[in-house]
Amino acid sequence: MGEPSGFEYAVRGDDVVIRHRGRVATVLRGERATRFLDDVESGDPQLLMARLTGDYRRGNERTAKEHPRNRG
Repeated sequence: MGEPSGFEYAVRGDDVVIRHRGRVATVLRGERATRFLDDVESGDPQLLMARLTGDYRRGNERTAKEHPRNRG
């Protein structure tokens, strides 16, 4: 799986708006917005935004399902 990309965020008042490829993916408010702004300074912003929006899981579910250890 490749590195997450295409994310951007904007602070609007007390809210943080996260966009993925130009579309609003999520809006963080309150404590989540504050935590996000603290975490984005110390980590990889693209990965953090992908995890918050759920886009980090896309693309490898089918491959993992077919892996020999997961066949059951």
